[in-house]
Amino acid sequence: MTQTASLPGERRFRVGFDVGGTFTDFTLLAEHSGELSYFKVPSTPHDPSEAIQSGLAHLMREHGISGDELAHVGHGTTVATNMVIERRGSRCALVTTRGFRDVLEIGRQTRPHLYDYNVIKPEPLAPREWRFEIGERMAADGSVLQALDEDEVASVARQLAAAQVEAVAICFMHSYRNDAHERRTREILAEHLPGVYLSVSSEILPEFREYERMSTTALNAYVGPRMAAYMRNLVDSVQGMGVRVPPTTVHSNGGLMSVESVLTAPVRTCVSGPAAGVIGAAELGQAAGFHNLITFDVGGTSTDVSLVAELQPLFTSSRLVADYPVKTLMVDVHVIGAGGGSIARIDDAGALKVGPQSAGAVPGPIAYNRGGTAVTLTDAHVVLGRLNPVALLEGRMAVHAECARAALQEQVAGPLGISLEEAAYGILRIANSNMARAVRAVSTERGHDIRKFALCAFGGAGGLHAAELARDCGIGTLLIPQEPGTMCARGILLSDISMDFVQTLMASANDAGWQAVQQALDTLAGKARAWLADEGVGDSAQRLTAVIDARYQGQNFEIPVPLEGMRLLPLADFVLAFSAAHIREYGYDATGRSVEIVNCRVRAVGLVPRAPIAHVAGGASLAGAVKEHRPVYFENAGWADTPIYRRALLPTGAPVEGPAVIEEMSSTTVILPGQQARADDYGNLVVTLQP
Repeated sequence: MTQTASLPGERRFRVGFDVGGTFTDFTLLAEHSGELSYFKVPSTPHDPSEAIQSGLAHLMREHGISGDELAHVGHGTTVATNMVIERRGSRCALVTTRGFRDVLEIGRQTRPHLYDYNVIKPEPLAPREWRFEIGERMAADGSVLQALDEDEVASVARQLAAAQVEAVAICFMHSYRNDAHERRTREILAEHLPGVYLSVSSEILPEFREYERMSTTALNAYVGPRMAAYMRNLVDSVQGMGVRVPPTTVHSNGGLMSVESVLTAPVRTCVSGPAAGVIGAAELGQAAGFHNLITFDVGGTSTDVSLVAELQPLFTSSRLVADYPVKTLMVDVHVIGAGGGSIARIDDAGALKVGPQSAGAVPGPIAYNRGGTAVTLTDAHVVLGRLNPVALLEGRMAVHAECARAALQEQVAGPLGISLEEAAYGILRIANSNMARAVRAVSTERGHDIRKFALCAFGGAGGLHAAELARDCGIGTLLIPQEPGTMCARGILLSDISMDFVQTLMASANDAGWQAVQQALDTLAGKARAWLADEGVGDSAQRLTAVIDARYQGQNFEIPVPLEGMRLLPLADFVLAFSAAHIREYGYDATGRSVEIVNCRVRAVGLVPRAPIAHVAGGASLAGAVKEHRPVYFENAGWADTPIYRRALLPTGAPVEGPAVIEEMSSTTVILPGQQARADDYGNLVVTLQP
């Protein structure tokens, strides 16, 4: 993954692509000229590499690029997440300490809906008959209470072989303190189970809380074999096109990692693509002068919402992936099942519902004429004239508006006894309501004043919903990037190489504990620098930052306290910093109460060349940007003869008065009556809503 500078006159390109559930998006950067190009193709769920090869081949052919001229290939993917959602992972087993095999099923005894007994927890990824217990035990301080029974491990290995499992999660009690038993167990299993994927908790999550550690390790094992096959296929596909550099992958914290790192810890890719979009939005917000953003990424299958405060994306170290706990640092993205492919239906009570079921890429919306038979959100936009009723993707994808109208009349409007327009707009309103709840979940419900944020809308359908969503949520400004349907792919070109390392301490905040913190940070820094070196990052491009998780004695959850780089504060200053962080989090502190240091964390960052956010020339006049006029339906206004603009031809700074529709290759933006849009110097659309 070594990065080299281009020589004068040398052509070098960097490409990022994001494999989504409906479309695969591409952004190409010509390093020698700074020019950005965008492209997207329908995804191929049966084999994602087909869409990757198709799009990459198109870009290389269109720009005359040879394989040697591609200096960087970065990709984002939700393959691991989709695998868990659809339960298409491996035959997975668990090996753990005697007495603890049911931890994976017992969990924390929390219910998603306390009084709803119809809600059923998902089945453990490792079924009980494939959860095996081993005689061994480490104490909480890492000392050996019971030696590992190696004969028992060998016996379990034979049973696993007979069961033909494809992956094994190894998770022993307190292995975050002492991983000797886990390492030896892996050695024995590897001898007896060649070709079986082995996931070890002390490598995946060397952190306390056994349930979260076990769940994360099991999920890693569950997706490991299929992700390994996917990554090998990706590498072969790229190399088969003459590209010499190995592809890198965005992981959940928004950074890049090598193929080898993905093979070890595929669980880190669970919000790969959405994380890249948030990182890209933060960079774009800095250039455009918007430091507080709510990112709103609407694709074909889901809507991903996150918050950027003072140009810093919010992170979380614990979340659910398809209802399974995963504890690894990741961009805090709130995901709901609402996208262009979301299916509209009438339930048993006669109410109209939209999503979370999706038509996806195949068969897709009815208007795409790829075999879809259920009305979707996209079909509603086509019927209302908001989406081009003839073709999308600059004419490459035909749209069959009459098919969408007929299906909407038959499936929704007729049964409800309402007009076609009322049915289509009702679908939009329901989807917008679901999206608004997601926006509030990351903003007002966490104490943020939503009026201080701009809504940064991207994804293929973000611009179709942003204006009404912002109005409904009380947001005054929209920021819509150039070619928003490829924003996640663009964000990949704005991502650095990075990885997070953690060590649990459980030490008191006293002189002895502070010395242990220094030792832990030194150990983690060594691991971080070694990992960066393995990723091909030179010393001058390496950056390390540290965070200490702490809590008051007796509390159950800790608060992160960031340090300045790797510089350790004097103990008294750290206690004051923790107190301030506690006040921000909970509104009070407990001066005089003992502080406990729980974890030390180090983030390793390797700086890479970035895609520039360059000025865009724009068109000469608004009149020259008008493509056509067509009837478009708006609430309270009905059908209105609406100008359709070509986004690339909009002149910088010229006001576009709503109603208007702005089309480009990857997306469509709707401007409501009374709203005004302007293209800024960077090609972004800045939309001002009525006060």
